[in-house]
Amino acid sequence: MAEGLVGGDGFAADASLIKADANKQRSVEGSQEVDWEAMAAIRRSVREYLDTLDEAAWGAASEVKPKFIAKSDPAAQWTGALKRHAFFAYAVFDNSQRPDGTFERAEFAYDHKADTYICPAGKQLRQRRKIYRLPRPLVDRNGMIRYRASKLDCQCCPLKPRCCPNEPARKIPRSIHEGARDIARVIAATEAYVTSRRERKKVEMLFAHLKRILKLDRLRLRGPNGARDEFHLAATAQNLRKLAKLIPMPEPTPA
Repeated sequence: MAEGLVGGDGFAADASLIKADANKQRSVEGSQEVDWEAMAAIRRSVREYLDTLDEAAWGAASEVKPKFIAKSDPAAQWTGALKRHAFFAYAVFDNSQRPDGTFERAEFAYDHKADTYICPAGKQLRQRRKIYRLPRPLVDRNGMIRYRASKLDCQCCPLKPRCCPNEPARKIPRSIHEGARDIARVIAATEAYVTSRRERKKVEMLFAHLKRILKLDRLRLRGPNGARDEFHLAATAQNLRKLAKLIPMPEPTPA
């Protein structure tokens, strides 16, 4: 900023998939019992994994149990996102999409005034309906609010096979920050957003450069802190490389 190279009045973000330093042969099934506390005493990556379990960007991001967990780097996620052989990796993904063909959250309209979701069949999903002897908080530790449909509405609904075939009623989690995201979605329909989307392509090119030229296609360090440090080091090297090109070359001196 001091040199006038960046302004700081805007930014662009994108997600990228980086392979972790972990393999299937040394992993365990997600349902298998593991004494992680004992392993944390001798492995930094496991200790960091336990420290980040309550953070939404790591273990608390999904209620779904992973298929496999790497004992060498349990924070890495088992993924088949590239439609090839699955592997352990670090990433940032939107998990609201449903790969099983059932209705996604985007197909439920949110009514801000009534604070309810409207399903494709026109029925309401509301916050908790049960009354407990000891009141329970509506917002969980991850900042999520659960909206539930009525079992009576779902049982006789012809759309149930496409909505919640394995559950008695449909549930939708909504982040306490979803209101801000709704505003962003409105902005996404503007011409200014189209311009911003073109700018984000530059970020994709930077990620491609990090992977192909600076060889960040696979992490060498393990654990959340190791992954963060390696990302920062690679980005620093990339920025220094760009800065070097901006330095004017000295005038050649005559022999």
